[in-house]
Amino acid sequence: MANIKSQIKRNRQNETRRVRNKAVRSELRTRTKAAVSAAEAGEPYEDELRLAIKRIDKAAAKGVLHKNTAARKKSRLVKRLAATSASE
Repeated sequence: MANIKSQIKRNRQNETRRVRNKAVRSELRTRTKAAVSAAEAGEPYEDELRLAIKRIDKAAAKGVLHKNTAARKKSRLVKRLAATSASE
């Protein structure tokens, strides 16, 4: 356990950020899965895709994800959904 005041504060800040980042990432994964499952079921997935991309962009804006990571995730998601809908 830290004895220095600044490190005790830093530990509190890190924990707060960890919990917030975990929530953001969880929401991001949920939206992504919803879009993929809608596409696989043959349902219209445009709204789900829009919400998933919105969450990815928000995570990048908050600093939870790096902007290149966000771009990669969006690209892979769109590519995956296009492949899923094309195969049906």
